[in-house]
Amino acid sequence: MNESALARIRIVLVEPAGPLNVGSVARVMKNMGLSQLVLVNPQCDRQDEWAIKMAVHGADILEAAQIVNELPQALVGCQRAIATTGRSRSLPTDLETPRVALPWLLETPSALIFGREDRGLSNDELNYAQRFVQIPSSPEYPSLNLAQSVAVCAAELYQQATGLAEDNTNNPSPFISASSSVPTASLEELEGYYQQLERLLLEIGYLYPHTAPRRLEKFRRLYNRAQLSTQEVAMLRGILTQMEWALSQGAGVGDTL
Repeated sequence: MNESALARIRIVLVEPAGPLNVGSVARVMKNMGLSQLVLVNPQCDRQDEWAIKMAVHGADILEAAQIVNELPQALVGCQRAIATTGRSRSLPTDLETPRVALPWLLETPSALIFGREDRGLSNDELNYAQRFVQIPSSPEYPSLNLAQSVAVCAAELYQQATGLAEDNTNNPSPFISASSSVPTASLEELEGYYQQLERLLLEIGYLYPHTAPRRLEKFRRLYNRAQLSTQEVAMLRGILTQMEWALSQGAGVGDTL
């Protein structure tokens, strides 16, 4: 890998509230060769005087930062997304260290998602990520602020991209390497499939509105581990479309044979 891989990675901040933090994030991104900053519904002005002062030579990253209303918009064009979190979730989900998980982002257009300063990411927002990173820290005071979290992860990405990091083969990831010649599906393609799947499962009564989000989380985890290709997602959506057509015709299983 090389530094050009860093250009494909977006740093996504969800509803950042502090201009000091946003400016500091821009600065550390500049330090570590990252250039794509996306702000989701920011609660502060990226051009605030203190944001610009904290950014120093990263002011150009602030100026070029993309602003969107919702997290899915920040992920358009990405094939992979990792979310940072400081807490365990209700579902059994592996929380990985930056050193193990982050190299996975360097192989394709990807996003690294950070939550709000005060409460992080919601469960719904975490659902848009395929893997989850927790930064190791002292149990006596484990909480890092937003800019510190970005700095730790950005430094790890830079070391991995430039070959400065130690080999982590002794701590392998359960995810398949992206070096395969078959490209993985984009996040938009996967999201389109999840939405179609949810509509169909609600229609046939497998899901109920009040339990759908929790049940769909399990499907997301399953398919994220599989790292589906574009062709595989198209195949799955084709199956759903045929099932939708059969339902609209009032056809039973036996009628289609």
